[in-house]
Amino acid sequence: MNLYEQLVAKKAKLSLIGLGYVGTPIAVAFARKINVVGFDLNEKKIELYKSGIDPTREVGDEAIAKTTVEFTADPRRLRDAKFHIVAVPTPVNEDHTPDLSPVKSASEILGKNLTKGSVVVFESTVYPGVTEDVCVPILERESGLKCGVDFKIGYSPERINPGDKVHRLETIIKIVSAMDEETLDCVAKVYELVVDAGVHRAESIKVAEAAKVIENSQRDVNIAFMNELSIIFNKMGIDTRAVLEAAGTKWNFLKFYPGLVGGHCIGVDPYYLTHKAETLGYHSQIILAGRRINDDMGKYVAENCVKKLISADKPVKGAKVAILGFTFKENCPDTRNTKVIDVVRELQEYGVEPIVADPTADAEEARRLYGIEFVELSAVRGMDAVILAVAHSDFSGLSRSEIDRFFAPGKKVLLDIKGLLNRKEYEQAGYAYWRL
Repeated sequence: MNLYEQLVAKKAKLSLIGLGYVGTPIAVAFARKINVVGFDLNEKKIELYKSGIDPTREVGDEAIAKTTVEFTADPRRLRDAKFHIVAVPTPVNEDHTPDLSPVKSASEILGKNLTKGSVVVFESTVYPGVTEDVCVPILERESGLKCGVDFKIGYSPERINPGDKVHRLETIIKIVSAMDEETLDCVAKVYELVVDAGVHRAESIKVAEAAKVIENSQRDVNIAFMNELSIIFNKMGIDTRAVLEAAGTKWNFLKFYPGLVGGHCIGVDPYYLTHKAETLGYHSQIILAGRRINDDMGKYVAENCVKKLISADKPVKGAKVAILGFTFKENCPDTRNTKVIDVVRELQEYGVEPIVADPTADAEEARRLYGIEFVELSAVRGMDAVILAVAHSDFSGLSRSEIDRFFAPGKKVLLDIKGLLNRKEYEQAGYAYWRL
């Protein structure tokens, strides 16, 4: 009986290492078909899962309460499993170089608990070569086992889109790869248990790693182009969204929009690719140019807020400014690598101390990472300016009368970063309205 058959017959277990926005949906999906051990070092998070609470909000409390996943913070429980999936984050350092410490740490923990006959699949976003050149030596060192003889490896890049209830694990084609054909067949069959859309068998692990980093790099470059257009059209006094709607009537026009590019995919993955390119003697031009534009957009938003305050005859220093939304994307509690913090810090440089309201965000995480204390939406009153930064459902349904109540008497300065509102309606109502 091969490993796939053992898993289906529930004579072997699958482990999921890293129970975040990527790992949790995978663990819960597999648990509907096979036995799953869900491991994370964060004991507090494990206790939440055990009590039926989903801190990521990706699968929901009801699904967590019902799942058969064996949640644990004890690494020794990984010895119970033969098929291991590593789904830990791969961030960048302050200097934009890849931070491989989470994936290295996960490899060390797994290596100490790896048994003969296991298959290890990495899902973390990395540059081509990391799985085989960085992770495998750690697994071998810690386990005393030999890759290709005692255990096999594969790579299947995550395509989880946090907060997206349409494009889910089950509905997105999954790229799979492995060190040999036999392992590839096993990895493909295991993922086919939960991925209804099917799998694409990449010809090598490096091809699969490269496919992942260019998916988000492509999106990053396209959004950077839209952001640059927004800057240009803003100088011309032309509404960018109106231009994009007009251009979008052409059948092959790509529908991207300007915005703040944060999170741990689009704003991070390009740096993994450019870092590897630089080690090979090539300095990226297009990719890094796009990154520079996108990384500067928070500063650009804050500068335009200041300009609008001045044009409305409001003093900038000490101005009362509210920012609605702090997460890196809509309807998702994750604040890691949010670019809204750039808006906050730039406004502070001008002597503005903005207040931030975000009913969706992880408040404890925002406090720990950024020192930001959220206020209730009901506390947003008497403002000189309001920046609608994230398109949460909580905000997209706000009426004009509700938005009116946010402001002090006098000219109302409103920055609608995501273009949620009807520009003409607010301008006709006397607002100083601005959007990307």
